[in-house]
Amino acid sequence: MTIDHTHDPALRSWVEGADGHPDFPIQNLPLCIFSSEGLERRAGVAIGDFLLDLPAIAEALGEAWVEELASPVLNGFLALGRDARVALRHRLSELLGDVSHRDVIEAALIGQSEATMHLPTLVGDYTDFYVGIHHATNVGRQFRPDNPLLPNYKYVPIGYHGRASSVRVSGEPVIRPSGQRKPPEAETPVFGPSRRLDYELELGVWIGPGNALGQPIPIDEAASHVAGYCLLNDWSARDLQAWEYQPLGPFLAKNFLTSVSPFVVTPEAMAPFMTAPFARPDGDPAPLDYLAGGSDAPGLGLTVEAYLSTATMREAGTKPHRLSRGVAAEAMYWTVEQIVTHHSANGCNLQPGDLIGTGTLSTASADGLGSLLEISQGGKAPLTLPSGEQRAFLEDGDELILRGRAEAPGYVSIGLGECRGVVVG
Repeated sequence: MTIDHTHDPALRSWVEGADGHPDFPIQNLPLCIFSSEGLERRAGVAIGDFLLDLPAIAEALGEAWVEELASPVLNGFLALGRDARVALRHRLSELLGDVSHRDVIEAALIGQSEATMHLPTLVGDYTDFYVGIHHATNVGRQFRPDNPLLPNYKYVPIGYHGRASSVRVSGEPVIRPSGQRKPPEAETPVFGPSRRLDYELELGVWIGPGNALGQPIPIDEAASHVAGYCLLNDWSARDLQAWEYQPLGPFLAKNFLTSVSPFVVTPEAMAPFMTAPFARPDGDPAPLDYLAGGSDAPGLGLTVEAYLSTATMREAGTKPHRLSRGVAAEAMYWTVEQIVTHHSANGCNLQPGDLIGTGTLSTASADGLGSLLEISQGGKAPLTLPSGEQRAFLEDGDELILRGRAEAPGYVSIGLGECRGVVVG
C-alpha cells in the first residue's frame, strides 16, 4: 500500500462540507451502492455528506472499467484488483479536488440523506473468524477458568462459515431470534425467543480478486486479494449458542442477521494508518511456515467503538452511551493476510465480493470489550446506563451503533461510517 498525492493533508475538495468531514474527506473516497428517487441501485463514492453517482460521470471517468461500475453491485469492479482501484481513486481525487471539474461533476452529487444504502456486493460467501485473542480469552474463562484458550488457538486462525443470505446493510431491524435454549435450572431445553441477545464489534474484509478452486493464496499475495474494509456486527444469541454449539459450532445463534456498514474503505485509503501488528507474547509458538510472513504484515490502525441507545434514552434526548473503544491491531492475534491465506490453504476458492469477519475485537482493557457477554461477565454484572437502566444483554428497543476511525500524525483522518441496528421483538 503506497502513500501518494491522494493522501496529501493539504488536498481540498470543492464539495461543500467535505473538508474536515469526520468520515468522508477527499482523502477517503470509499465505494458503495445506493439508490434514490428516480435512480436504481448504482455505484457511488462518499464525499462529505454526498454520494457521487459514478455511472452518471462515466464520460468523465473515461476508463476501461466503467462498464463494471455500471453494475448494481461492486463484485465486477472489485474483481479487477488494485490497479483499477488506484486508477479510480486518482481520477476521483482529481475530479473532486480541482474546481475546474465542478460544472461537470456537481450535478451527479446526491445527498446521503436522500439516498438508500444497499450492500456493496452480492455476497456469495461469508466467513467469520475469531482472531480477537482478548475476546477469546474472556469468553473462554467463563467456561474454562483454568484453561480459557484451547490448544489450537495460537496455531490456527479459527473461523466458521456464516450465512451469506442474512448479511444486511446498516439499519436493518434486528428481529429477536427464537431457538432452543436450556435454562440452567431445567432438565430439558425449551423453544422461544432469545433472552441473551448480544452484539459483536468486528471489522469486515471485502474480497477483491479470487482464487481458483484448489489453488491456495500464498501469504505474500494475500494483501492483493483484499478490496476493502467495513464495520461488522455479528449479532449473537448467547443462550441459543450455549446449547447448540457442540460439536459443530454456532448455527441459529448467529445466522439470523449480520450487519455491515455500507461503505468499502479501500486499502489505498487506509495506507497511512496501518500500524504494528499484534505483539505476540514471549513463548507463544511461531506461525507455521505457510502463515509466517503474515506476522510481519501491518495491523489495522482503526479505532473501533460501540454505542448503546435505549428507547428511553432516545425519548429523553440522551446521547448514546459508549460501551467500548479500542484499536483493532491491539486485538487481532492473526493479521488480515493470515486469515485470507488460511481460508484458502486447503484450496477453498474465495470470490470477488465475499465477506470475511474478523471476529469480536476486544482489547486488554475493561473499556475495550467488544460484546455484552464480556462487559456484563456473562450477565452477572449488568452495566448501568445514564438513564438508570441496566443491561446484561440487549432488550427490545435498544439500538446498537458501531463506529470506526483511522488517525495518524500528519494525515487527515478518515472514518468507516456507522453500522446500526434496532432490536425489535
